[in-house]
Amino acid sequence: MRLERQVLTLRRALKHSLLGEWGAAAIRAELLDSGVRQPPSVRTIGRILARHGALDGRGRIRRPPPPRGWYLPEVAAGAAELDSFDVIEDLKIASGPRVSVLTGIALHGRQADAWPELTINARGVIERLLQRFAALGCPRYAQFDNGNIFQGPHHKPDSFARVTRLCLALEIIPVFAPPREPGFQNLIEHFNGLYQAKVWQRFQFPSLHHLRRHSARYIAAHRERSARRAEAAPPRRHSPQPFQFDLRAPLRGRVIFLRRTDAGGWLRLLGHRFPIEPLWAYRLVRCEVDLSSQRIECFGLRRRDPTDQPLLASFAYRTPQRKFCD
Repeated sequence: MRLERQVLTLRRALKHSLLGEWGAAAIRAELLDSGVRQPPSVRTIGRILARHGALDGRGRIRRPPPPRGWYLPEVAAGAAELDSFDVIEDLKIASGPRVSVLTGIALHGRQADAWPELTINARGVIERLLQRFAALGCPRYAQFDNGNIFQGPHHKPDSFARVTRLCLALEIIPVFAPPREPGFQNLIEHFNGLYQAKVWQRFQFPSLHHLRRHSARYIAAHRERSARRAEAAPPRRHSPQPFQFDLRAPLRGRVIFLRRTDAGGWLRLLGHRFPIEPLWAYRLVRCEVDLSSQRIECFGLRRRDPTDQPLLASFAYRTPQRKFCD
């Protein structure tokens, strides 16, 4: 008890010292200087201070996570559905080929899909997306990563590839997640991990045919389990039937890119650099490319305050008129 009182007395005295250091390490150093041969350790002094309520440091503030789809106000409010898509690559069938799996899942309704293929290219993605939208209906948004299969070649400026053009033709807004940014693809990445754990790693598949058959049964069971969520999800628009996809049709509608600015508050988009805001350096931006009105609007994004998304900059944008080349 005497030692504890000495620790508390030193704590109060050191608060008014010239150095302004009154933590556990400073108290232990003062005890050594005062002739105490075996002072308690720094951690023990910290426990003494905590036990007597003498700590004045603030604990970590834990803020609630932002709502699902917080970067898209319609989705966050539960008024619109978002489908997220990705590819699981290079799964090796024993004594057989390597396969990849195109996956998709709805944010609110959780309707999932998985298509194992020998190779996945943009034409195959188009076919599978049309199949999904014909069965379930069209969501308001469809989210992808920045791979060439989805976004198209990155070496050509103002490039809008097949998948983007299909979404625009179906009046779906394509959304491209920021490169190397955690969090935005959590939904589809979680499903990818679930699919690999519950399908790929549990069974041995002698051929792609057997994998496809078991995958279809798993997706049916997954859909059945999420049926209640699907019923409560935002409505999906019926896919137009019959649908004729014209790759050379004029570009109309919106495309959204989620990006992060550089040190000067600039961002790179569609092969160009745009000045956003010097005070918004290294921060997230939602860039809405309106191909109908030929403008780009950039909104600031903050996880800490997801409802405040100020308009930071607006630019005129000339929609490319060149024909799509296969």
